[in-house]
Amino acid sequence: MPVFTTNDGVNLTYRDSGGDGVPLVMLHGWGQTQAMFRNQLAGLAENRRVITLDQRGHGLSEKPHHGYRIARLAQDLSNLLDDLGLEEVDLLGWSMGVSVSWSYIDQYGTGRIRRFVAVDQPAAVAAVPWLTEDEQRECGAIFGVDGLLELGSALNGPDSEQVCEDFVRGMFSGEPDPEVWNFVAEEIKSFPSYAAVPLLFDHCAQDWRDVLPHIDVPTLVLGCDGSHVNPDSQRYVAAQIPDARIHVFPVEEANSHFPFLENPRAFNGVVEEFLVAK
Repeated sequence: MPVFTTNDGVNLTYRDSGGDGVPLVMLHGWGQTQAMFRNQLAGLAENRRVITLDQRGHGLSEKPHHGYRIARLAQDLSNLLDDLGLEEVDLLGWSMGVSVSWSYIDQYGTGRIRRFVAVDQPAAVAAVPWLTEDEQRECGAIFGVDGLLELGSALNGPDSEQVCEDFVRGMFSGEPDPEVWNFVAEEIKSFPSYAAVPLLFDHCAQDWRDVLPHIDVPTLVLGCDGSHVNPDSQRYVAAQIPDARIHVFPVEEANSHFPFLENPRAFNGVVEEFLVAK
């Protein structure tokens, strides 16, 4: 797979399907890899160029001991677009990849983004003390600051691999398809704890509510009834972004934080319809 070097000297691996038209750039979540989008590379690349990236510390990319902040990952995205000479892209983020996208928009604006797809990411992950109970529900906060600190400590401990696996397993409702779960569990093993802990803390400590009203490109927000992320939080995100569309997958179609793996046909169909809409 091709590699490019960021402006702070880190080698990142990406896939590029090639082809014409506006490329679709896809960003994976915390602890995951670009391989999460294996069914999108196959299913969406028929009609467009698709680019996926192993973000720093993940997958086959270099795992330095610096730069594990959402803002730095957003700069890595900017470096990728520069390296490929891309002036217009469709951008899809999933989970933490949405936070990276929001940070990119916050820092660089939407000048290079034609359309944006945000998949299953709360506006704020941690229920920081200054959020009211109503704001916590709207944001979709998953846990409190104490819970975040406990998780970070456990991820940094002797059982970090098992803790990481248990945390990700909790993103599925009920019993996942064994093939899907085994694939996810194997991919997260490439993520070292020295990267996992600071990046998770920085990711969860962000509050993106003030960025949402300034997203001025066509946007699709995707949630899932079976996800650990409350779909009401996705409705809130869509309501804050001007003219955004919202689609929530029912449990009959997907039952986790990973709808693109569980039901790629349904996921790809919704994304494709949005990308080609007039």
